Amino acid sequence: MTEVLVLTISGQDQPGVTAGITSVLSDLPLVIRQLEQIVLQGHLVLGLALGHSTGNAEEAFQDAIAGATDFANSRGMQVNSRLVAEDDLNAWRERLLVTVLGSPLVPSSVAAITATVAAAGGNIDRIRQVASYPVTAIEFEVGGMDKHELRDQLTLVARANSIDIAVQEASLDRRGIHLIVMDVDSTFIQDEVIDLLAARAGVEEQVANITARAMNGEIDFEESLRERVRMLAGLDETAIQGVLEDITLTPGAATLCRTLNRLGYQVALVSGGFIDVIKPLAERMGVVNVRANKLEIKDGKLTGGLTGPIIDRAAKAQALRDFAELYNIPLSRTIAIGDGANDLDMLDTAALGIAFNAKPFVRDAAHASVNTPYLDTILYVLGITREQVERADAASGIPISAPAITLN
Repeated sequence: MTEVLVLTISGQDQPGVTAGITSVLSDLPLVIRQLEQIVLQGHLVLGLALGHSTGNAEEAFQDAIAGATDFANSRGMQVNSRLVAEDDLNAWRERLLVTVLGSPLVPSSVAAITATVAAAGGNIDRIRQVASYPVTAIEFEVGGMDKHELRDQLTLVARANSIDIAVQEASLDRRGIHLIVMDVDSTFIQDEVIDLLAARAGVEEQVANITARAMNGEIDFEESLRERVRMLAGLDETAIQGVLEDITLTPGAATLCRTLNRLGYQVALVSGGFIDVIKPLAERMGVVNVRANKLEIKDGKLTGGLTGPIIDRAAKAQALRDFAELYNIPLSRTIAIGDGANDLDMLDTAALGIAFNAKPFVRDAAHASVNTPYLDTILYVLGITREQVERADAASGIPISAPAITLN
């Protein structure tokens, strides 16, 4: 059985550690199989996996241990050495990324996550901090577990600890261009557009009651939509512009769109609301992909009817597939975000469906849930750090995002 020497050097970070260790090993018949390093709060951990190229492997490994130990001692550092089977080093394991969001994130929550992974026979290979505010976001790279099994188990951990957890495959898909499809009402914005229109028509309470029942899945969406729109008959079309100016973006929505656009990702807004309001809103956010219902307007007044196909639960999922096909993006690189019953098919169709501040039954059905008030925390699930976002904004002269933006 061929063996590989694994050396771990740790201690206070200082210049020249990697250069020094590799120089010590340079005259030995060794090849580097793996090399990784991390510095955390001034403490360095450097790991090397070494195979032998010619001659006596045992002698080469002993010389490597002795040389590394002498160098480490001269720097006040420690060395750990062990032999592992080459087959174990090369063994492929499905790798998953577990992103944890907490506000706050406490030790007991991390203990519950790591204990769950260990009990199921998985191993945490790497831990990376993604953000420290407005939430704490940590990314765990886990090997040796099935994605669905881990997702199911960590869903229970998330509920018990009031944290958010997303589980994804650590595959090439994570690095490619993604399609992100978002619901609008109560997701991208803090309002329900039809409720704002109803307020201007004097039927706010009646419409709001129907809206709530529809979002909870208690009544058919299309039926409820047509019933609510009929109540708007006679409303002057100028009310649409007024509603547009009254809308409040969800905190982080502008940052999310701005960052995704910089990365070249495709962003779409798909809504059971009205394109009359959503399209100009999307244009302000740099979003060109929009699908929503169309209010019928005649002689400057809303007729109480709709034109064109209804964007319901099934149509939202189809919109995701259509936009993915349009941009030649595989479904394995799609993310859907929503909060209501009308979003369930879309959340299920995407590779990662995220329930954002959603109703309980939507959280239960989605692949992951995010329950912070900040929409840009979705970036952390994509592995984009808060520091990267802020540096990009600073380079562009954009101030750090305000909590919420009213478009007036």
